[in-house]
Amino acid sequence: MNINELGWNSFFEKHFGDSKRGDFIPARIACQHKGRYDIHCSHGSMTAEISGKLQHESVFMAEYPAVGDWVVVTARPHEGKAIIHKILPRKSCFSRKAILAGGRKGIGGETEEQILAANIDTAFLVSGLDRDFSIRRIERYVAIAWDSGANPVVILNKADVCRNLEEPIEEVETVAMGVPVHAVSAIEKTGLDALQQYLARGSTVVFLGSSGVGKSTIINGLLGDDLLKVGGLRVHDQRGRHTTTQREMIILPSGGIVIDTPGIREIQLWSDDEGLSRTFADVEEIADQCRFRNCRHQGEPGCAVEQALEDGTLDRDRFDSYGRLQKELKYLSIRKDQKARLVETAKWKKITKSMRQRYKMRGEK
Repeated sequence: MNINELGWNSFFEKHFGDSKRGDFIPARIACQHKGRYDIHCSHGSMTAEISGKLQHESVFMAEYPAVGDWVVVTARPHEGKAIIHKILPRKSCFSRKAILAGGRKGIGGETEEQILAANIDTAFLVSGLDRDFSIRRIERYVAIAWDSGANPVVILNKADVCRNLEEPIEEVETVAMGVPVHAVSAIEKTGLDALQQYLARGSTVVFLGSSGVGKSTIINGLLGDDLLKVGGLRVHDQRGRHTTTQREMIILPSGGIVIDTPGIREIQLWSDDEGLSRTFADVEEIADQCRFRNCRHQGEPGCAVEQALEDGTLDRDRFDSYGRLQKELKYLSIRKDQKARLVETAKWKKITKSMRQRYKMRGEK
C-alpha cells in the first residue's frame, strides 16, 4: 500500500525523522475499537495495540491514538498485527469538550479534550434541510472547524424536501462567511458531484453532524455502493435513525479519504478564541467601533454593538450566540487551568514518592 495515497506528506516525513531505524514504519489509524485499532500501512491493513510504554505515558484521552492519526509501529505482517509506539504530531485535529464521570490515572477533574478526527484537510459540516436544520448549530460547528486547522464546508442535505433552497443557503452564508455551502440530496444522489473537488487523492475529509442528517448516505453516494449502514425515517417524527456507531476512515474510489463519525447530539468547544473570532468576524468588527475597549455592550455610552442591534445591522440572535460561546470558552479556560495545576501536582507527587523510595532503598543497604 502506497502511504502517500493515505495522506502521508513532507510534514509527517519530517516528524518521523528519528524513528527511521530498526523495524519502525509509519501507519495511519483507520478505526478505533476497545483496546485495539485498525491501521493502514505499507504492509496493508492490520490490527494494532499500543505499547506498554505509550499506555503508561498517556494520561488523557487526547494522548491516545485517534482515527486519522499517523503513528509509528512495528509490524508483524505474517500475523496481520502491529504495536503502536508513538503518535506523530497532528497537522490538524477536530476536538470537542468531553465530560468524564471521574478523573483518569489519579488526575481529578471532569473536563477533557476528545479528538474526533486527526490530520484532516476539510470538515464537511452536514445539516438536514428538514426539522434538523439549525443555524445556531451550524454557527457552532463552523467555529470549531476553523479552530481545528481544517477548512469547513457546509453540506445541506435533503434538498429534495426543501421547497426554496435559496432561503436556507443565504441564511447559512450570513453566519458562515467565506465558507462554501452545498445543497445536496443523498437519497436522490443530486449535488454530490460538487463535493468531489474536496476529495482529491490523499486528501482527508471528516463528516460531522447530528444523528439522522444523512452522513452515511452521502458517503454511500460517493462510494457508489451501500457500504455503510443507514437507517430509515422514524414514523412519528420523520427524523433519521442514527446508524454509525464509531469513527471510521474509508478510502473512496477517487483516492480521497473520508472519516465517518457517529451523530453528535451536542458539541462543545475545545479551543482558544481564534475559531470564534473568525466565525464572528462581523460581530467583532462592530465591537471594535465601541468608544471603550472594554465595552460590555450593556448600556455604555458610544456602544456600537447596541446601536447595530437597534438599527438592525446586527441580528440579535447572532449576537446572543456569540455571547454564549464566549462564556463557554471562558469557563473552559478556567477548567483547563485547574486541570494543568492538578497535573503538575500529580507529577511532583510522583517524583517525591520515587525519591523517597530511592532514599529508603539506600538506607536499607
